[in-house]
Amino acid sequence: MILSVRDLSFAYRKTPVLDRITFTADAGELLAILGPNGVGKTTLFRCILGEQKRCTGAIELDGTDARTLSARETARRIAYIPQAHPAAFPFPVFDTVLMGTTHRLSPLSSPGAAEEALAEAAMEKLGILSLRERAFDTLSGGEQQLVYVARALAQQAKILLMDEPTASLDVGNRQKVLSVARSLAGEGYTVLLSTHEPQQALDFADRVLALHEGRVAALGPTRETLTEALLETLYGTRVHMLDTEYGRVVLPCDKEKTK
Repeated sequence: MILSVRDLSFAYRKTPVLDRITFTADAGELLAILGPNGVGKTTLFRCILGEQKRCTGAIELDGTDARTLSARETARRIAYIPQAHPAAFPFPVFDTVLMGTTHRLSPLSSPGAAEEALAEAAMEKLGILSLRERAFDTLSGGEQQLVYVARALAQQAKILLMDEPTASLDVGNRQKVLSVARSLAGEGYTVLLSTHEPQQALDFADRVLALHEGRVAALGPTRETLTEALLETLYGTRVHMLDTEYGRVVLPCDKEKTK
């Protein structure tokens, strides 16, 4: 599924947050939404999801105006994957994943065998079926994040919005979650992953949309787009880009090297 955003703008009262944002995300692509904290990445996702009603501009899903879709119809197309939080709800993991199927049901219906099969298949795909009976709030941050991804897969939406999914995770769990995101893009999902870490974009994203002061600072293939000059503009600090046998790395270098 193709997501197209054109001239999207949004302001909180009189404070501009997003200014004429334009981009397209294709099926089979991982697009990193990159920028420092507070630049408007979450607000952009909320506009795409239809939660911010005062957005201007156009949002289309395979050519369909997203504003003409009901919340249920939007859920069939787009799934939101939030950050994992320590103070989470105590539902069993399986029930949490099963929540992703609710858009398939009428208001008074309960999930049946078909919905349970979707939840189980999503958990099995991510290798977390063994967590089925655990309480969600007893899981590690990485496990919680994989449960959120499983819930999105059970939703059967083809566009995944991952909102800084590794913000509170250790390095091992960060790699696991980002590898899952990369794998899902390879399977044909349209994955938008917001992050304030340029290294994540370099390691996992096909393209990058860089935001600065609410505007598009750059958009294009990751390795070509992420330059030292761009990162210095985004983060207000000097960096070096270094090519190594393990790939390109970003090195902050605000302090002058001393002899």
